[in-house]
Formats: sequence, C-alpha cells, structure tokens
Amino acid sequence: MAKRYSIAEARDHLSELVHAAESDGPVTLTRRGRPVAVVVAEEEYQRLRATRPGFWDAVSAFRRSVDISDLDVDEVYRDVRDRSPGRETPA
Repeated sequence: MAKRYSIAEARDHLSELVHAAESDGPVTLTRRGRPVAVVVAEEEYQRLRATRPGFWDAVSAFRRSVDISDLDVDEVYRDVRDRSPGRETPA
C-alpha cells in the first residue's frame, strides 16, 4: 500500500518521506485527508518526464526498421476474410 502523509507529518518527517519515496515508490501528501501531491524518486521523475515519440513518429520508425514486403501479410490473413458474397437483401 502506498504511504500517505499529511502535509504536517511530512514537515516533521521529511527525511523519512524522501527515503520511502526512493525505496518503496511514490508517497502521497494529503491535506485534510485528500491527496494533493505525490513525492517520487528522482529516477522515477525523470522516467515520467522523458519524451516519447508521437504515434506518427513511432509508425515512421517502424516503417524504417521493418521491410513490410518481407512479412507476407497475405499469407497471415488468407483465411480471415469471409469471401462469400454476403446476405441477400430484399428488393
């Protein structure tokens, strides 16, 4: 379970709070019982702030790294599509 401290408790136990964030994960700070902030270790903070490529950048990178013609997509999806003409509709 995540650790929770009131802001008053956090003032009195700052070093314990920081150690808990480093070793056990995020620590929630509360005001009047409601969560208002979270303390996280520097490593986790940097991971969360890291920029990730957008969808189009990820697709473009995939296209550059994989030759789609080598995947033989027709073979994979051959039996998936129903080739029947469909249902009859009233005129």
